[in-house]
Amino acid sequence: MLYQAYQFQDDLIAPLRDWAQQMQSFTGASPWRARAGAAPAGYFPAVMEMISRYKITHERPDFGIDTVMIGNRDVPITLETTLDMPFGKLLRFAADVDMPRPRLLVIAPLSGHFATLLTGTVRTLLRDHDVYITDWANARDVPLSAGRFGMDDYVDYIIRFLEEIGPGSHILAVCQPCVQALAAVAIMSEDRHPATPRTMTLMAGPIDPRESPTAVNKLAVSKPLSWFKSSLISSVPARHAGGGRRVYPGFLQLTAFVAMNRKRHDDTHKKLFNHLARGETAEATKIKDFYDEYFAVLDLTEEFYIETIDRVFQKAELATGELTHHGRRVDPSHIRNTALLTVEGGRDDICALGQTSSAHDLCRSLRPHLKRHHLQANVGHYGVFNGRRWEAEIYPVVRNMILAME
Repeated sequence: MLYQAYQFQDDLIAPLRDWAQQMQSFTGASPWRARAGAAPAGYFPAVMEMISRYKITHERPDFGIDTVMIGNRDVPITLETTLDMPFGKLLRFAADVDMPRPRLLVIAPLSGHFATLLTGTVRTLLRDHDVYITDWANARDVPLSAGRFGMDDYVDYIIRFLEEIGPGSHILAVCQPCVQALAAVAIMSEDRHPATPRTMTLMAGPIDPRESPTAVNKLAVSKPLSWFKSSLISSVPARHAGGGRRVYPGFLQLTAFVAMNRKRHDDTHKKLFNHLARGETAEATKIKDFYDEYFAVLDLTEEFYIETIDRVFQKAELATGELTHHGRRVDPSHIRNTALLTVEGGRDDICALGQTSSAHDLCRSLRPHLKRHHLQANVGHYGVFNGRRWEAEIYPVVRNMILAME
C-alpha cells in the first residue's frame, strides 16, 4: 500500500501545482515584477513557482549536452542508443570529430536516480574520450514479462555493454556499481574475454563497506532483511507499465537522502525563494537545475535492492571472497592486465575512506605500475565526480591513467 498511498497523495496535490503554474504565468507579465527596487513585488510569483515545483518526477531528464569544447572548438554532440535492453540502454555521446579517442564506459549508479546525475562527469570526460553510459530503466516502467533484475543480471549487463563497445575500451564506475564493475572485470579476465577493459576506475564505491562505516552502511546492517522487505518494498500501481512489479520506490531513496542533509536542503530552498522574489534569474536557475535532476527518481527492482543490502553491505561478499556470479565464485586476483585506479573523497559521508581503495588488496595479481589510488581532500561524495575539484584535480588523474594504457 506504500506506493498507492504516495500515488494518491501526488494525485491530490497535482491540481494545486497546476493552479500555481497558471498563476505564475499570469503574474509573470504583471506590474508585480516590474517595480524594481520593491522587495515584496516578486513574492507572490515566487510563492507560485515554489508550489508548482513541489513534485517528484519519474522520467529521465535530458542530459542537455549539445556541444563540448574539444581542443579549441565547440564540437556538436549527438546522443545515440547503441544497445537497448529491458532494464537499461547503452548510450553513446557521439562527438563530431575525426580522430579516434579512447572508448570509455561510464557505469552509472542504480540507486534511485537516473544516469543524468552524472551529466557533469560526462561533460568533462568528453573532452578527451568517446563516452558511453549505462542508462538504467525505471523499474516501474518495465513489464513483468521482462523477468527479474538482480545483482547477477547487473553484472551481465556490464559485460554485454563492454562486448558491444568492443575490445580496448575502459570503464569508470561511480559509487554503488563499483562492486559490480569489479566483478565483471574479474569474470572477463578469468575468461580472457577479448572485450576486457584496459583500465578500471572505481570512484567512491563500497568495495568493503566494513571500513570506517558511515550512517548509510550502519543503516544497512542495523536491521534484518525481513525488515527491508516488509517496510521498504512495494508493488507498482496498475496504471504504470510495470504494474504489479515489486520495487524499492525511488521516492523513498530520495526521502532518505534529503533527511541526511535536511538543513542544507531547507536553506537552499530559502535561497531559491529569495532569488526568485528578487528576480535574480541566473542564481535561481542554478539551484533549479540541480533540483530538477535531484528530484527525478527511478524505482529499483526488489531483487536488486534486497540483494545489494544483503550481499554488498551486510555480508560484504566481494571483500570476504564469497561473491558469486550465477553460482560461480568471483575472484579479482584473475585481473592481471586491467589497470586499476581508485578515487575517494576526504569528506565523503556516504562511502568513507578505505572502502574503495580496498580493491587494491583484492586485485593482488596486478603489478604495482598498474595500480593507483587518488585521495581528494576536502570533497564530499558528490564532489568526487562533479564540480570544480573533479574537473581540475581528479579528472587529470583519470585521463592520464587511461592515456597511459592506450
